[in-house]
Amino acid sequence: MHVSIIPDGNRRWAAAAGLSPGDGHRRGAENLEKLIDCAYERGVDCLSVWGSSLENLTRRSLTEKKTLFDIYKRYFERILRQIGTAEERKAGVSVIGRWREKLPADLVALIEECQRATADYREKTLAVLLAYSGTDDMLEAVRKVIAAGVEPEEVDGNLLRENLLSAQLPPVDLMIRTGGEPHLSAGFLMWQMADAQLYFTDTFFPDFSPEEFVRALDDFRARARRLGA
Repeated sequence: MHVSIIPDGNRRWAAAAGLSPGDGHRRGAENLEKLIDCAYERGVDCLSVWGSSLENLTRRSLTEKKTLFDIYKRYFERILRQIGTAEERKAGVSVIGRWREKLPADLVALIEECQRATADYREKTLAVLLAYSGTDDMLEAVRKVIAAGVEPEEVDGNLLRENLLSAQLPPVDLMIRTGGEPHLSAGFLMWQMADAQLYFTDTFFPDFSPEEFVRALDDFRARARRLGA
C-alpha cells in the first residue's frame, strides 16, 4: 500500500502560535517521525512525503531555506545513526526531485550516503520528495524520450513512466493533504496519482496526529475502489 502525504500548514500553524516559519517546519518534521512509525505499523509499505516543491526552494527566503536545509540534514543524519540499532525502521530511503541541483553540496552527499546505506531494504520504502514538481517530473520524462531519439509512434505510457524522476514509485493508493487546502499542487505525482483516493483535512500538519492518520487509513479501506470500471 502506497500512502502519499502533502504536509501543508506548517507556516500557518506557526503564525497562529506566534512562532517563526522555521519553528513550524521543525514541529512538522518532529510530527512526521510519529506518522512514519504509525504508517509502517498499519501495513503501509511505501510512504512518500512532499518535503519541498521546486518552486518553494526557488522563492523562499534564504533564512527559511537554511532552516529547511538544517531540518533535512538532521533527519538524514538520524537515519544513518539508527542503522543497525533497535530503532531502525529498515526502510529503503529514496529522495526524488531536483535536490542535487537545489541543495548544498554537503547535504547532497549526506542524502546520497543515506540512500546507499538503505539500498538493500526492499520491504518498506520511504520516499522524500525534495525540490520536486509533478509537472517538471513529466517534462523530464518527455525530454529524456526526445533525447533518446524515440520515434513518436514508439512512445507509450510505459516508456514515459520509466523515464520519470519518480519512476521507482508504485501507484498511490491514498493521498493525504493537511492544512485545509482541498486540491493538488504542481501536478504532484501526476502519473502515480491516476487512481488514488484523496483525503483532505483542515488540520495543520504539526497537529496531524497518528490517530487522525489511522482514521484516514480506515476511511480509505472503507471505500469501494472501482479503478475506472
